[in-house]
Amino acid sequence: MEAGKKQMFATLVGCNYAGTPHELRGCINDVLAMRDTLVARFGFAPADITVLTDDDRRGVLPTGANIKRALADMVARAAPGDALFFHYSGHGTLVPHRRAHGHDARQDDEAIVPCDFNLITDVDFRQLVDRMPQGATFTMVSDSCHSGGLIDQEKEQIGPAVADGTTTSATSATRAVRARFLPYAAVVGHLSGASGVDASHHVADHLLALFGADASAKFHHQQRHHDSASSPDGGILLSGCQTDETSADVAADDEAADGGKACGAFSSAVQAVLAAHPAPLSNREVVSRARELLRDQGFEQHPCLYCSDANADAPFLCQQQHKEPAAIPAL
Repeated sequence: MEAGKKQMFATLVGCNYAGTPHELRGCINDVLAMRDTLVARFGFAPADITVLTDDDRRGVLPTGANIKRALADMVARAAPGDALFFHYSGHGTLVPHRRAHGHDARQDDEAIVPCDFNLITDVDFRQLVDRMPQGATFTMVSDSCHSGGLIDQEKEQIGPAVADGTTTSATSATRAVRARFLPYAAVVGHLSGASGVDASHHVADHLLALFGADASAKFHHQQRHHDSASSPDGGILLSGCQTDETSADVAADDEAADGGKACGAFSSAVQAVLAAHPAPLSNREVVSRARELLRDQGFEQHPCLYCSDANADAPFLCQQQHKEPAAIPAL
């Protein structure tokens, strides 16, 4: 590598859960479209992009352990100033605290649901960002339900407490949609059949029994806490919705003007925003424009932005100028 040259690495994960009661349709399409965009617009080298999908085409499934391993490999390769990117399309869920009584969203933590249901939580993403080299960035796009706040303790820039002026549309989405959400009870019910632990137990008991050390750091006593008084970090989260909302998985429509492929509403909105604005856009602009587009399309979800003040107005994926398209090899 040329001395001083910034490197860019990406991990893209799409889980459709085919053949299960929780099947989605657009998640793999989302990450394949993002892969093309990373190469053509942002200059990522194809060899530096890891794609994990649950369609078995490459043999490496997006299990919890495989996703965390791919993310850890990116961090291990990163140097100060590098740009790391993670796109996740799939189900999300909320995990109650062990001591929570009743259902109170303020007592719940956000998590994504890999294909083996080995949850990856906001604590895992916090710890990953804390391991980043100084000056490097970790940009995460999560097109999943309850994805607001998926990097624990990251500063809210656009979200429930800091709105950007958009309002909910009175229209409705024109294509069939399904929420990318698995209720907590469904997650526990699925895991209990394999773990042998009674379904009345907290999800942590099931995950520790099934996955041991590969279970989320949230469920291990030695988890490390972020010092909020420390200098701003390189974590940047663009979430498909607020913590208390669901993200839409949009069915295919052969009559749609855009070709009608199944997709995530947020992922599709990000692609549309980038296509309409070839010049660099800030992270704040990408989220604000995606919010406007989803509102105009009738989706009742509000993308959010969590990052430091400086990163809110920094270019999305550190884009400084238009990149010449690179050749994209077939998968």
